[in-house]
Amino acid sequence: MKKAVIFTHNLLAENFAKTAHGLLRGSSRFDVVGVIDSIHGGRDAGEVLDGNRLGIPTFKSIFDYFKYSNSDAEVCIVGVAFPGGVLPEECRGELISALRHGLSIISGLHHYLSEDPEFNKIAKENNVELNDIRKTRPISDLHFWSGKILDVKTPILAILGTDCAVGKRTTARFIMESCQNKDIKTEIIYTGQTGWMQGYKHGFIFDSTPNDFVSGELERAILECVEQSNPDLILLEGQSSMRNPSGPAGSEFILSGNATGVILVHPLGREYFVDLEKFKYKLPEIEKEIMLIEAYGNKVIAIALNQENSNLDILKENQKQLENSLKIPVSIPLNEGVEKIVELIKEEYLFEQ
Repeated sequence: MKKAVIFTHNLLAENFAKTAHGLLRGSSRFDVVGVIDSIHGGRDAGEVLDGNRLGIPTFKSIFDYFKYSNSDAEVCIVGVAFPGGVLPEECRGELISALRHGLSIISGLHHYLSEDPEFNKIAKENNVELNDIRKTRPISDLHFWSGKILDVKTPILAILGTDCAVGKRTTARFIMESCQNKDIKTEIIYTGQTGWMQGYKHGFIFDSTPNDFVSGELERAILECVEQSNPDLILLEGQSSMRNPSGPAGSEFILSGNATGVILVHPLGREYFVDLEKFKYKLPEIEKEIMLIEAYGNKVIAIALNQENSNLDILKENQKQLENSLKIPVSIPLNEGVEKIVELIKEEYLFEQ
């Protein structure tokens, strides 16, 4: 595990820093020793994230990290998903500072830093690397869907959401950790750059894969997982949402991934799709999203509620109403964990455990 600082510009408390949030919640690939955030410097990163101390300090700048920290970071991770995947001009200075302090950069942006002349020059001068993990793999390495997944007997659950940045990956991680604590061998198929950074063994980066190969790469990752890791349960990390007009996704996990069930994550306090507020593009009601998933021939087995813009009393009230009307478990993962969901999974899919 390489020691890493995470650069979040000034967005550590915002949804845009979801890569940082995932890494702060756990990674087997990187040991996070600090966060670089100009607004929250001096605070514990966990307190900014969800109010719980993690013992990971936040610094206002790369300069401050090297001045005040006793740890020796090896890499700087871009922990923010900037709109359009492009690095803002005002962020260049801190990443150049990281390079000049001897840190390699790991970036999941669509803006490839390794193809930026200035970054390239400074990286070579300081003998460090620019790693763009979102770069598309060669077409010769990609796969078409073959149908072999139809022979997989391992239960496959898709963690989908009604919008982007609602906690699909976090919910999947909570379920994985709970299952592993119960000796249920569980693997997550990562489909985004943060999942790779967190160290999951099997997956691909969905939005860097040409559309013709998405279904095949999903199948490949699942088949590889079954063959190499032999899990009791597979969780598919969903991307975007089925109705988000800026990047609809979800049917691939149900159809190409041959999911045996869906866990749906919903931000109860969010009215419009993220970044589409100016269009007044409303999120679907949970019940209508469930109907859409059922139209694809699958079923929602549980719901996870995101706490954004909603207090706990309102969440718990809606939790009871949904459980009564839908007759499935509804959890609030950041408040109460996912034990109800895991118990259902054990009863419905892992009866031989």
